[in-house]
Amino acid sequence: MSENNRIHDMPSEERPREKMLRHGAGALSGAELLAIFLRTGTKGASAIEIGHQLLKKYGNLAALGSLDVKQLSKEHGLGLAKSCQLLAAFELGARAVRENIHKQELSDPKVIYDYLAPIMSMKNTESLHVITLDSRLQLKRNVEISRGTTNQTLANTRDILQPVIIDQADHFIIAHNHPSGQPLPSRQDDLFTKEVIKATKLLQVRLIDHLIIGKPVNGAQPYYSYREESEIDF
Repeated sequence: MSENNRIHDMPSEERPREKMLRHGAGALSGAELLAIFLRTGTKGASAIEIGHQLLKKYGNLAALGSLDVKQLSKEHGLGLAKSCQLLAAFELGARAVRENIHKQELSDPKVIYDYLAPIMSMKNTESLHVITLDSRLQLKRNVEISRGTTNQTLANTRDILQPVIIDQADHFIIAHNHPSGQPLPSRQDDLFTKEVIKATKLLQVRLIDHLIIGKPVNGAQPYYSYREESEIDF
């Protein structure tokens, strides 16, 4: 690594820590944030360059955070200790989101997506969740009902409604992910949603939405909201 590639030799205002002190964490790029956790680079690459390489390989921070310790520790410049520190940081961020969500009304699709994306968007197989809500539309519980293949998850209406009944929830949300990243619903998704809505009318509970969680690709909306986009009568 040449001398001018080291963070220590960068102009003070360009170093990640000093930049954070002056402008706040929000002013840092993803690679710069990673560099703060990595602290040191390797021969031939600074901590910032390693951060750039990781983001280029995995696409974004969410994908990087979905790796396990063994996978991450194999990456150039990391190792076990740095991988543990980095994944701990991702988990702290995810927990902060989950804790804050208890104070919010979960009715807007964007708010629901922001809560679920760190949990679901980077899974390699489909996962179906039921989120039970109280009378104020605030979170009671998030339950994973089933896991499936890369393009299908299996559950029936009884499975969906069981946590709603157990939690004595007034409202609930269904969500599942598309590992491909494309959130548009399939015909099976449409039929499944209609079956669940039909059952809710008998039980006098309300389905707030069925969200399909995708990935933000080329600026496209990374989720599909049945309540907003479909012609299904809720």
